[in-house]
Order: sequence, then C-alpha cells, then structure tokens
Amino acid sequence: MTSHPTDVELSRLPVGQIAAMLPGAAAVFLHHGVDFCCGGEQRLADAAAARTLDLPSVLAELAEVPAATNFAWYNADTAQLIEHIKTRYHAVHLRELPWLIRLARKVEAAHKDNPEVPRGLTDLLMRIGAEVRIHQQREEIILFPMMLRGVAPMIASAIATMRAEHDHHGVALAEIDRLTHDRMAPHDACPTWKALCLGLTKFHDDLVLHVHLENNILFPRFGGAEPFEIGA
Repeated sequence: MTSHPTDVELSRLPVGQIAAMLPGAAAVFLHHGVDFCCGGEQRLADAAAARTLDLPSVLAELAEVPAATNFAWYNADTAQLIEHIKTRYHAVHLRELPWLIRLARKVEAAHKDNPEVPRGLTDLLMRIGAEVRIHQQREEIILFPMMLRGVAPMIASAIATMRAEHDHHGVALAEIDRLTHDRMAPHDACPTWKALCLGLTKFHDDLVLHVHLENNILFPRFGGAEPFEIGA
C-alpha cells in the first residue's frame, strides 16, 4: 500500500486487515489493547467502541504511521514469511517461556503471603509452554510444508485447527493478565517480580504479533478471508 486509506475506509475495515496492510498499525493497536489477531475480524469502529476509545484519536495515530516504516510482511513471499515466523516467534517463545516459568516460581514462593502475588501463574505458564510447543510442532511438521508445496486437500482443515488453537492462546493471555493485574508489578515489588512482568509483556506482545501474521496474512493465502482492497 503506497498511501493511507481515508478515515471512513479505515473505520469500516477489520482491524486485522489494517494491521496486515499498514505497517506500524499493530503497535498502535497493542498500545490501546485492541485485539487484532484472534479478534481481527471486528471493524475498527466497533473495536474502538468496545474499548471505549476515541475513534478520531485512534485514526489520527494511524495517520501518523509512515506508509513504509518497516518491512511489510503482507508483501513477502510465503517461504520468507514462514521462515520469519519460525525464527522470530517460534524459536523465541520456546527460549523465553522456561525463563518466565522459573521467575514465576520464584515470585510465588518468595511472596506467598502477599495478597497480590500471581498465584497459579507458574502452572498456567507450564501449560501454555506445553501447548505452544505442540502447536508449533504441528505447524512446522505438517502445515508449513503443505503450504510450501502448494494447496493440499487437508490444508483448510489444518488451518481451521490452528485458528482454534490461536483462540485458545488468546484465552491464556487473558488469564495471565487476570493473575498479574495486566502484567503490572506492585510499586514495592522485588526486582524478580518486576522482571517477570516485563518478560510477560514481551511474551504477550510477541504472541499477539505472531498470531496476527498467521491469522491475517499467512492463512488467507490458502483460503478463508480474502485480503481487502481499499475502496472495495
């Protein structure tokens, strides 16, 4: 895309498609807590209303995003996009989750008498880690090779399964936020607790962007939702 769509066009478009086509929009949505991955089908106007955001202000922020700030993965070929997903997200999740689990275990043990301690976070992260590992293996062993070979008879079913698992990831992220007060450590928290919340925020943002690349850019190339055209 070489120029910004009009405000009216943007407000009527699904947020997932805006994030896919407008580099930098994802950062705006993350800042405002707008779900553009699992909830990417909602129109911007509806998403803003659901979050009680001022739509003109959000549109103004999007207008400030340069049209070519970063590499537009929407225009990358499929092999390049898949490799980016594997190296930037799959490998990073598997490297960082064990560290987060260790931090959560330390915080829960050291502050068990603090009413704000995120009780149950260690078990939740262990479950997320196991689910993410299996999910990524399915993509790397089954789905991605099918995509690189071309459309296969079972690809639509495989994508549907991955989308459903992405929705489950979204539920898990919401549960992390509930346990950790939106990943905010108490003002007098120890360095480990603060490091945990910072790490959880990075994991949250990485997973949201990861799912966005798959749900809104990669998967539509093989059926399902079609990429939008401005003015269509």
